[in-house]
Amino acid sequence: MKVIFDLGTKKNRLEEIEGVIAKKDFWDNPEENKPILQERTIISGMIDRFENLYNDLEESDVLLELAIEESDQDTTEEVAQKVQGLEKQIKRLSLELMLDGEEDENNSIVSINAGAGGTEAQDWAEMLFRMYVRWIERKGFKINVVDFQPGDEAGIKSVTFTANGKYSYGYLKTEKGVHRLVRISPFNASGKRHTSFASVFVYPEPDSEIVVQIDDKDLRTDVYRASGAGGQHVNKTSSAVRITHLPSGIVVQCQQEKSQFRNKEMAMKVLKARLYQLEKQKQQDKLQEIHESKDEIAWGSQIRSYVMHPYQKVKDHRTNLEVGNINDVLDGALDPFIEGVLLAQKSP
Repeated sequence: MKVIFDLGTKKNRLEEIEGVIAKKDFWDNPEENKPILQERTIISGMIDRFENLYNDLEESDVLLELAIEESDQDTTEEVAQKVQGLEKQIKRLSLELMLDGEEDENNSIVSINAGAGGTEAQDWAEMLFRMYVRWIERKGFKINVVDFQPGDEAGIKSVTFTANGKYSYGYLKTEKGVHRLVRISPFNASGKRHTSFASVFVYPEPDSEIVVQIDDKDLRTDVYRASGAGGQHVNKTSSAVRITHLPSGIVVQCQQEKSQFRNKEMAMKVLKARLYQLEKQKQQDKLQEIHESKDEIAWGSQIRSYVMHPYQKVKDHRTNLEVGNINDVLDGALDPFIEGVLLAQKSP
């Protein structure tokens, strides 16, 4: 597998990060700077792995040349075994390098919907569901069915499930689109060839917890005398608090407590709650935007065709990759298609 890794760019970015960390005030806000430290760890690890693999390959190349010159069969076999192991490590690193999107490490939410065509399409949707279940099992991920709508006679109308595992979304996002099946219909007594469609859609599962961080410099706090009912003390002292969150424009205020401190504390609770809801809405809007980009479940918009008659072939229309063993693919052997799309997306 080709490894797309710009070592120079990664090293330059690492130098930039080290420069930021070296600043005197960096450790004043450890929580705020945690993402930078995490990025340094990731980049450092990738550079070390890349360099180690490169050195191991060079050593193997030299050792192989010597073994061939001396007709040393034992050493030749030893080098061959080592290279096989290195190939697996290179493949693993290559995939991780390609899965560098913001949400690629997230769990995924997958929806399969049968297209037009009644029982034929519903049976095809169930076949796809089984295919992804098998793939998830092969990866060692966990599956949780969220919604299941059975077909009228056979198959399923729709199913939604989560695939839980590191890089689940990064892998499965490549499966988004319309999937087409061509076969002899098992539901037609005349044995005619039939084409069925089903759509697969993949969402990144949002982080379970949204951390609300509020910087003091983003706040404007005003105190004033409370108005209205509330007793003599409340009305005659500047205990009421109004807090404005400048980046979002959200304004909250509290004047029910006698203590300015308590009013400020309550106002901050309200502000955090409103910012939390704002972030949740942003996530929902993002998912809705992704959802609205769905293609029609019909001819011409398919990403992959599965042909069972008059020949057997699975073809990915984005990469033109073809595989003849359709039964193996329907049993979860999707990695060649997934890796092909990821590689094509990263290629210049």
